[in-house]
Amino acid sequence: MIAALRVIFVVSAFVLLTFALLPVQMIALGLSHSVMRRLPRWWHRIMCRAIGLKVRTHGELARDRPLLLVSNHVSWKDILVLGSVADVLFIAKSEVRGWPVLGWLARLQRSVFVEREERRKTGTQISEVSGRLLGGEIVVLFAEGTTSDGNRVMAFNSSLFGAATAAVKLAPGGKVHIQPVSIAYVGIHGMPMGRYHRPVAGWPGDVALGPHLMRVIRNGALDVDVVFGDTVAFDAQGDRKKTARLVEARVRDGLNAALRGTLER
Repeated sequence: MIAALRVIFVVSAFVLLTFALLPVQMIALGLSHSVMRRLPRWWHRIMCRAIGLKVRTHGELARDRPLLLVSNHVSWKDILVLGSVADVLFIAKSEVRGWPVLGWLARLQRSVFVEREERRKTGTQISEVSGRLLGGEIVVLFAEGTTSDGNRVMAFNSSLFGAATAAVKLAPGGKVHIQPVSIAYVGIHGMPMGRYHRPVAGWPGDVALGPHLMRVIRNGALDVDVVFGDTVAFDAQGDRKKTARLVEARVRDGLNAALRGTLER
């Protein structure tokens, strides 16, 4: 009964909030008003509370620009989590564009959709992302290219750092700042979350979205740590593969520290 009431509450909150803010966002998009960047953050913050995601940040979002955030990827909830703590936009795989509801929301948030399998479009897509960076946007890259189980960080795809390489040429000072970000789901109902419960948070690619979404809503009360690491300055002499490995190591260190409970509170 309680689980059913939670589902009704979250769905109602989603519908009311979305349709209340939708006209404002559409007008802002049409006018290219700065509120189009801030409005998604309000939406994400309220939806995190409705679902029961308690987000804690460690470290600070870098003030340097252009800024590319590179994070591990556990679940669709990562979008809500990062979107609630900073005015960001996301790089998403092209399939997301056609997803029911989520694809529509991604478009309203001005996500950049990339088709990783079509190399002939790579140059155009990299140019779009680098243009967003040079325009002062904070862009989030999930460099694993897929979701994990939340217990580890998988290998980063260095080709996804191409936008940083392209932006360097026109960036002030000839540098793009890359900040590692670790997302860790560490608690459930106020208790530490071990490997047994982490599947509630994690969304591996072979799990259907609908059932997982319902399970998250029914459980609620998830504690999430977001760890902002030290930035890496990437310039024209930077090696994309070495930079990807360095950022991957820092994201892994942040995740492990959060899962072990060794972060300062």
